[in-house]
Amino acid sequence: MTNATSPSPPHLLVACLCAQWCGTCRDYRPLFDQLQAEFAEAQFVWIDIEDEADLVDPVEVDNFPTLLVVADGQARFFGTLTPHLDTLRRILQTQLSAERAPSVEPQAQALAQRVLRHLAAKAQ
Repeated sequence: MTNATSPSPPHLLVACLCAQWCGTCRDYRPLFDQLQAEFAEAQFVWIDIEDEADLVDPVEVDNFPTLLVVADGQARFFGTLTPHLDTLRRILQTQLSAERAPSVEPQAQALAQRVLRHLAAKAQ
């Protein structure tokens, strides 16, 4: 039974894990934000790994930008990618057309669940 006051998770969540001090992240953010207009069905979130350390831990994010893509509540992609608009666009198009979720490490699945709970709590 679904609680009418709790928001349902987005069909597609795109989370970029970055750091404010990272020049690559600062350059990438406008591109990341721009892509949200193309994928209106997705929720895009920017997570600063230092400001949101409690959310990200115990996952170690060593390279930027690191992307987490969650479809229907399951992590579908987790990894570092080149900071190019077309790369992210291809990943999202692939995930939207994928019939089965690829195998993603358990830590990424756990991170996906923490991010979804965090977003739901913020929405209430």
